[in-house]
Amino acid sequence: MLLVGDMGGTKTVLAVFSPEHGSHEPLFETTYASAHYPNLEAIIQDYLEKVRQPVERACFGVAGPIFDGKAHITNIAWEIDEASLKAKFGWEKVKLINDLQSVGYAISILEPEDLHPLNAGKPVSGGPIAVLAPGTGLGEGYLTCDSDGSYSAHASEGSHVSFGPTNRLQMDLLKYMREKKGYDHVSYERVCSGGLGISNLYDFLKDTGYAEEPAWLAAELADCEDSTPVIFKAAQDTSRPCELCEAVLRLFVDILAAEAGNLALKIMAYGGIYLGGGISPRILPYLGEPSFLNTLCNKGRFAEVLSNMPVHVILNSKAGLFGAAAYGLR
Repeated sequence: MLLVGDMGGTKTVLAVFSPEHGSHEPLFETTYASAHYPNLEAIIQDYLEKVRQPVERACFGVAGPIFDGKAHITNIAWEIDEASLKAKFGWEKVKLINDLQSVGYAISILEPEDLHPLNAGKPVSGGPIAVLAPGTGLGEGYLTCDSDGSYSAHASEGSHVSFGPTNRLQMDLLKYMREKKGYDHVSYERVCSGGLGISNLYDFLKDTGYAEEPAWLAAELADCEDSTPVIFKAAQDTSRPCELCEAVLRLFVDILAAEAGNLALKIMAYGGIYLGGGISPRILPYLGEPSFLNTLCNKGRFAEVLSNMPVHVILNSKAGLFGAAAYGLR
């Protein structure tokens, strides 16, 4: 039996998988609020006490870089060590992989209904694949084709490279982030994620007078722990339109599109571009507008190259869990 985890700054999902049932059938799946626990060990201990299922191996997809079997979760103060987990729980083997590797390994096993196409493109068999996943942070990764035709997923911390503005508004955003927010280094994750980006975009557009903050929205934000769901809901509420929140979401989508094009060009993603994470499925109407693909492809002489790359949104929220299971069972 294999214990699989998909963990990030917001939530950690644990489930048991077996070779007989495969990577599509999690057993005893449980979701935990990551911030409510001091470390991963505490969550695992609680899970194993509840399910009372013997486990021999474990594979965890973690939101952060991994070095020598050790990982530091980017958006929560957790340190995870393969050797320590193996010793503590008496498992035969423990493997940590990056969370975007987990999503990557899921792509080949997802069903057609798990994907929403944004651009059919002209896919090249065996071509590299780009993966971006805006959630609490902004995950990035890629896949390359092996000699046997299967794909290997690779980790990347590409979202922490320097943010590159593409128009006047984004130039003003960069200046605001440096001068008002005090960031010496402004990364894409600072302006294109749920945990950091959305609130930064909101503050920027509000503070610079782009649009007024409605009183009802100010009251809602004052009473919530996480502003992102409130802003998303307000941006898509047709019964009570909010110009400020709509502007936040459109700016977010423009930045995401530009960075998707950046990653696709760097690896020449002829196999496709896949958008995962918790945010992408929630903003499908915005991703489906022509401006998203136009911005993604707006790379000068390489616009036509990008226009031929398929673009899909991953709708299945368990993609990371399934991918880690597929890797672990393999």
